[in-house]
Amino acid sequence: MKIGLSYSRCVRDIVDGKVGIDDVLVIVARTDFDPYDDEQWAGIWQGYHQRGGWSNPEWSSYTDEDEIKFRSVSIVLWDEGKLHQPRKFGANPHRLPYYWLETSLPAEELESRPAVKKAWEQFQIVAGLSKSTKILKDEF
Repeated sequence: MKIGLSYSRCVRDIVDGKVGIDDVLVIVARTDFDPYDDEQWAGIWQGYHQRGGWSNPEWSSYTDEDEIKFRSVSIVLWDEGKLHQPRKFGANPHRLPYYWLETSLPAEELESRPAVKKAWEQFQIVAGLSKSTKILKDEF
């Protein structure tokens, strides 16, 4: 399971097929928008897609036709409760150079430590509950 720390870079990885949406536990984003709101979505797409938008347009190499993929991923993350936006609660998180955290444990750790094994199994149950039940448009 992965925890993302950058909305634009994590969604890009999902669109590119580098990370499966079911492998994402949560993305902690520095954004504050609703992907269903057309005006807010237009601002996000313009900011991350167009040169002259924000200082680092992460999605600038994609075409306007790719927009539906980015929005579909965003909507699934939103609907599944996998998009956490601390700015909605008054926080101001900082951008980090890394953007994926991996949650995994080696088998030898699980077998040698019963408490760790039990905690990991419980985590896997919670992670399984967060699996996406929606089909992304065009199944990219």
